[in-house]
Amino acid sequence: MNWSIPNILTVLRLLAAPGVAVMFLYFHRPWADWFALTLFILAAVTDFFDGYLARLWKQESKFGAMLDPIADKAMVVIALVIITGYSGMNPWLILPVTMILFREVFVSGLREFLGAKASLLKVTKLAKWKTTAQMVAIAILFLGTGLEHLEGIARQGMTWDQYARAVSAGEADPIRSCGMHGCSSYATWLGLALIWIAAALTFITGWDYFRKALPYLKDEK
Repeated sequence: MNWSIPNILTVLRLLAAPGVAVMFLYFHRPWADWFALTLFILAAVTDFFDGYLARLWKQESKFGAMLDPIADKAMVVIALVIITGYSGMNPWLILPVTMILFREVFVSGLREFLGAKASLLKVTKLAKWKTTAQMVAIAILFLGTGLEHLEGIARQGMTWDQYARAVSAGEADPIRSCGMHGCSSYATWLGLALIWIAAALTFITGWDYFRKALPYLKDEK
């Protein structure tokens, strides 16, 4: 293996994937949310730089090409599992997450079955947009879970109407209020919208890969 900077960044991104989960084991919330969000964003940024630097410095390698999609999938899968759990198993989140996880397993199975012909399923531009949409959605959803925890502490059992009146009366912290709703609500709504878009792109790219692999799945007569 060539320990070039692009390959090092890819390895660090792979290690950061379980690191996101570890944040919730060793830190209390909302610090765990903020640390997980920061680690996830830093890792997502390396997803751009490792490929860009590899092409710029002509340091592309088979190791990097193999490990890059694995690191991306590990980041997305682990983060989605954590967010789904801390979001109270929101059904509007469970469905797109299920679609995303199913596609990743399905395409990985296709690549394993095709073996030497797996190059037919090389990453497309649309698949890269899919990954970008997933990472942006996950970052926003992490923001939402952290804000929701803070808002729960600030409200201390009050409804949002009561909390808004308390803010107006100077009896509550206005930083954690966005009008008549919590700031976490807006972050969660935006994150859910983006994760549904990512799920749609995930389905389209998964179908495209299946269509390309279909001729090699037919039994010979």
